[in-house]
Amino acid sequence: MDQINWLEEVLKRKEQLVKDTQEFLRIKSVLDEENGTPSAPFGTGIDEALHYLLDKGNDEGFTSKNLDGLAGHLEMGTGKEILGILCHIDVVPEGDGWTSDPYGAEIRDGKIFARGSLDDKGPTMAAYYAMKIVNDLNVPLSKRVRMIIGTDEESNWRCVDHYFKHEEMPTIGFAPDADFPIIYAEKGISDFDIVQKSNTTSEGAALKLESLQSGRRYNMVPDFAEARLQGEGDLQQMVTDFKDYLDTHSLVGRGLCDEDTLLLQVEGVSAHGMEPDHGKNAGLFLANFLHKYSLDEKAIQFLQFVNEYFVGDSRGRNLGVSYSDDITGDLTINVGKLTYDTNIGGSLGLNLRYPVTNDMESTRKAIEEKCAESSFQLTNFSNSQPHHVDKEHYLIKTLQKVYEEQTGEEASLVSIGGGTYARSLKAGVAFGPLFPGRPDVAHQKDEYILVDDLVKATAIYAQAIFELAK
Repeated sequence: MDQINWLEEVLKRKEQLVKDTQEFLRIKSVLDEENGTPSAPFGTGIDEALHYLLDKGNDEGFTSKNLDGLAGHLEMGTGKEILGILCHIDVVPEGDGWTSDPYGAEIRDGKIFARGSLDDKGPTMAAYYAMKIVNDLNVPLSKRVRMIIGTDEESNWRCVDHYFKHEEMPTIGFAPDADFPIIYAEKGISDFDIVQKSNTTSEGAALKLESLQSGRRYNMVPDFAEARLQGEGDLQQMVTDFKDYLDTHSLVGRGLCDEDTLLLQVEGVSAHGMEPDHGKNAGLFLANFLHKYSLDEKAIQFLQFVNEYFVGDSRGRNLGVSYSDDITGDLTINVGKLTYDTNIGGSLGLNLRYPVTNDMESTRKAIEEKCAESSFQLTNFSNSQPHHVDKEHYLIKTLQKVYEEQTGEEASLVSIGGGTYARSLKAGVAFGPLFPGRPDVAHQKDEYILVDDLVKATAIYAQAIFELAK
């Protein structure tokens, strides 16, 4: 058959691609289990996004399937083997400080601004259009091509667990949910809580920490923190000290006092939990400010623990678990949640990402020992093993060829701290959509995808599907 100009095929459909991407992004598909139903367990927003994509696939003539509102797929072609395209439609909460509606999908300066535009609804629509183009051209395929649609990737991956209990495992596949050129290795990811378990008291202190709250997700750097204190002392002086502290660290916040009550708020900078140093953790800054004051015994113990092991250290050095390898780099720890209540004590929600050669069991034991020394306990431990595909694998060699033909640039191999659905497959890699040199604004305010990059990624995905499934 004649050589196909994949970019030209995308440009023919560019206007509709952009329009459909905007419509998709306007659905607020944030996890909302509190308002879930048996058919929409993760809330109406995620359910609406899932149905939007499945209905669109039905209209295109793809085979569609909804697995109990937890996952779904769209499939085309015939054959024994399956090429999997692993996407997700859930997004992290929007956070604060946007310059336009986080779900408005407004286009400015050639960029579509919306939560999920980069992670992962924009790339999902690019992959959908890539399937559509291959289907429209009626090229012969030897494999089935299946887009697997996850709904809980930003939290607990229950969608993938449920999906693969009931459906076939693709032979090979890619996830359009990270960086170009090709991500062949991903760190292991562990989420867990550290909870204060001491017999210390909040009684008798002149100044008591009533509460501290920061963070919503393990895998996000918190961009806001708030603390309430009550008692005697020069609270106005603390407000002055707090303003100086904020200025010193180039932070925004405020301190308010009313008789015997003090309210302190810090605005940080959100970032993806895979690299905490790309953000400013509002909770850690607030804990750092407070730990120098003579508060109640329970609060002092909690704040000292946070400061000793986590403030200014995202690599686990103070915990004694730092590690690095040549494949995936440093172990990182993100304090995604930081909470304290005067009646029950404090807790930290941690997101730890570790290199492919790291022994996570030894790391866990070392952290448990540090916790026990300070009357803390590690709980709610979960772990996703690291993922690594051999550089010489057919999947990687094919995607390298596609990327180089479409971009004219070398398709080098990359490792990441993020976790994508690619790790669900024995032979799966993450493949775009973020091109080299572009800022990674996933999980940040004013998240966006460049329209030109959306178009280019769609062309890459279309050729990739053709080459891998022909």
